[in-house]
Amino acid sequence: MDQYDLQANSAGWLFFVKASFVIALLATIGGIILLPGDLIIKGYFALCALFLVSATITMAKTVRDEHEAQKLINKISEARTTKMIKEYGE
Repeated sequence: MDQYDLQANSAGWLFFVKASFVIALLATIGGIILLPGDLIIKGYFALCALFLVSATITMAKTVRDEHEAQKLINKISEARTTKMIKEYGE
């Protein structure tokens, strides 16, 4: 395993993710604007959509951070095991 093992996303994938987010956000905003009803109802749906987006981003970041932490713990454990095996073999 390489010490500098980095996982990078391709430019195409980054474009797809950003474009799909913008399209979904614009579709939601358009749907709320075109919704028949009072302004208070549209405002409620807009706030719900905003909260949903922020909660989704927060959850994705938390899941990613937890995954990264587990990878680090596994690397430390693997390094300790390797060190013990080397010491035992000597």
